Amino acid sequence: MIPLAPRQLPPLSDWFAIGAPGTAALPEHALAHGAGQWWADRAEAPRALAVACAGHVLLRGDPRAVTPAELAPFAAGHVEAPLRFLPVLGAAFERLVPVERMVYVHREPVAVQRPPRGVRIRRVTAGDAAALATRWPGSDWIHDSWGGAEGLAASGHAVAAFDRGGRVLSVACSYFAGAAYEDVAVATAPAHRRKGLAHACVTALTADIAARGRTASWSCARDNRPSRLLAWTTGFRLAREYTRFATGAPLPQSAALGKPLPDPTSPLMPLL
Repeated sequence: MIPLAPRQLPPLSDWFAIGAPGTAALPEHALAHGAGQWWADRAEAPRALAVACAGHVLLRGDPRAVTPAELAPFAAGHVEAPLRFLPVLGAAFERLVPVERMVYVHREPVAVQRPPRGVRIRRVTAGDAAALATRWPGSDWIHDSWGGAEGLAASGHAVAAFDRGGRVLSVACSYFAGAAYEDVAVATAPAHRRKGLAHACVTALTADIAARGRTASWSCARDNRPSRLLAWTTGFRLAREYTRFATGAPLPQSAALGKPLPDPTSPLMPLL
């Protein structure tokens, strides 16, 4: 597949579910905020189209239009694609692991919890970029969908808990912001968990999202019980379930020739 510039894109509604919750908002987010990368089998009249942002990939179209080698840019990522893409995906990577996912939509009002003494919950501004960039190990992913800490700080789509020294203790943001739904992500410093900070940040963020005339959504793995519990206690309710695939390293095509392809008709294969 070849990279496309946004100006080369066909109408998104021809390829993706527009105005849907969860990571379905990724294409709208990428187009509106200049994040991620677009791919197609060809620039004119594409037969297969993909958008990748922050390790998430939405792949649509005709799988016959792509080869396993052309999917190599989506290695070590999370791919959502129709069932018909399984054979070519299976031939592209050394592993393809199904991951059951759940999408929640904010339905119930929740009272804002008072933060601990010395902690302030507020909207993140452009001046907070340095604080967002110097948080705790393993937390960089929270701003990946905005191209980095500066992008998230300037977006107006984040709320954080700050201590008296201006350090970020917890942050919630609209990870993928579409026209109808904004999918929420949250991260909290290990030393400050179980203090209600994530709850307070998410509650404040959902209020901001509602004020923009949109609805907050929440996506997580089925086996991520802490995330599911936080979603429920902050007013989110289950909307749908689906399966995406975690990809491994690109498979050398000499090895792919002898690898059995996934059988889309097998009852053991989860449906997308």
